Amino acid sequence: MKHLLSSSAFIILNKNLARKLGLYEAILLADLISKEEYFIANGMTDNWFFNTESNIEKDTTLNAYHQRKCLINLKKLNIIETKRLGIPAKQYFKINQEQVLQILKNLSSKDSTTINKNKEIIIINKYFSKPNLIEVENYCKERKNNIDADSFINFYDSKGWMVGKNKMKDWKAAIRTWEMRNKKQYIKPNSISKIDIQINEYMKGKELL
Repeated sequence: MKHLLSSSAFIILNKNLARKLGLYEAILLADLISKEEYFIANGMTDNWFFNTESNIEKDTTLNAYHQRKCLINLKKLNIIETKRLGIPAKQYFKINQEQVLQILKNLSSKDSTTINKNKEIIIINKYFSKPNLIEVENYCKERKNNIDADSFINFYDSKGWMVGKNKMKDWKAAIRTWEMRNKKQYIKPNSISKIDIQINEYMKGKELL
């Protein structure tokens, strides 16, 4: 029973987006977002991920004809990009998150009484899941970088998991940034980045506690 009610057994569909794009287009987009989340969780950093027609049909019941038609419409709206790479060639996708959010914002401004703003927040946050201490520790051990996982989590907790003015998208990439900071032997004062300054200030403050 539990596996029948798990989130992986459903496609999360925004009704207003379905009205705007079309039902099939919204279903395909939701499935691609789910696939993107999987690749992000497994270290994807360039926002390109692959999927196959057969896999999409298995997850959505959309056949190859409907998939191609939906992809044409989604590309016209600049919501997704596609390319074929590799031998044998695989279809790669890239979702334009800003365009999806802009469409939702436009829908919200047109009819604010019919948009559940919590759904919009969920979509914004779907691209990042805060790691727990064990996940960070394991990743740091894997990379042998000697980064203190507790300090990493506490630092970004204090920042609301923001990188500058933007919500963090990839915590593993942030760890790699810490690695590069630790490997620097000499840094000119005017070349220190904002994130380096923030991390240094945080670490100094921790030493005083």
